[in-house]
Amino acid sequence: MYVAVKGGEAAIANAHRLLADRRRGDRSLPALGIDQIVAQLALAVDRVMAEASLYDRTLAALAVRQARGDMIEAIFLLRAYRTTLPRFGYSRPLDTSAMKIERRISATYKDLPGGQLLGPTFDYTHRLLDPDLLTDTPVDEPMQRPAEEGRVMRVSEILSQEGLIEGDGEMPIDHETGDLTREPMEFPMTRDLRLQALARGDEGFLLALGYSTQRGYGRTHPFTGEIRIGEVEVELDVPELGFAVSLGSIQVTECQMVNQFKGSAKAPPQFTRGYGLVFGQSERKAMAMSLVDRALRAEEFGEDVVAPAQDEEFVISHSDNVQATGFVEHLKLPHYVDFQAELDLVRRMRRDFEAARDGGKDPMTEAAE
Repeated sequence: MYVAVKGGEAAIANAHRLLADRRRGDRSLPALGIDQIVAQLALAVDRVMAEASLYDRTLAALAVRQARGDMIEAIFLLRAYRTTLPRFGYSRPLDTSAMKIERRISATYKDLPGGQLLGPTFDYTHRLLDPDLLTDTPVDEPMQRPAEEGRVMRVSEILSQEGLIEGDGEMPIDHETGDLTREPMEFPMTRDLRLQALARGDEGFLLALGYSTQRGYGRTHPFTGEIRIGEVEVELDVPELGFAVSLGSIQVTECQMVNQFKGSAKAPPQFTRGYGLVFGQSERKAMAMSLVDRALRAEEFGEDVVAPAQDEEFVISHSDNVQATGFVEHLKLPHYVDFQAELDLVRRMRRDFEAARDGGKDPMTEAAE
């Protein structure tokens, strides 16, 4: 046993050295710098921050580099680091209406108060490989306009003026906002906890679920009310001072989906909402999140739960890619004893099967008996 352990340790150490070698790559090429990853692989950094629930571009870039570009491994690394950090308190809810907007679009109204702002997006590219990127071709400076000052009206407020969309709603006075990082999950969940789980859920999983709702596996017919990307201030209440203090600003993506609702005995026909909010520039994730959020509100609106995206326990229990990775990759661990037991069982079943067949009996009937 001692020899086996020592042999295993040597193999693991060699695997670590080989991993470091593969991470570094060709020594004749410059090493990839953290500042390069932050500046030039920003969307990868944003995804890692969002799904690790930690807003720090430098640490997220470090995780991307350490993981050799494996997004889920990088998310795992950053989330593990997050658990070592002290908790000083809870910030105030973000006021996204005061966002310093970089991108803002709506699929419901062409002419918006404040205007449409396309921002940095792949939406209008031709999806063709650009050979100029094989070299360090100079890039033109972007066109800019003065930033909008003050609050920018939401699309939902336009509909609210006619009473055609559900209100933002108010949290019950005695409701204490949950924290998935401190308390184990219990079902059924309140919407605030569901949104927490979705915000750090796997983008691909939520995208697939959101897609499923468009193909008949859910009662949704959504319109993108508004997507906005920009900087918002994070404020913390300080009891000793008696007022909130700004901790700085972060970039977020917010999406509100507008869904039709035929009404019920308690509510008139109106539009309902699905909501998504994530760190960084990640509108695909925010859109998918808002689609799934609305699907998970099925019982709230008296709708039948008939699709996977409407099943709260199914969605929340399987949306976390760190947990999913653990369950799938644990299959790589030694299962020698378990497999030997299964092997012995199959051998005995095989002998019984062959004995019944040779005796002129139906092997499956014998097995059932």
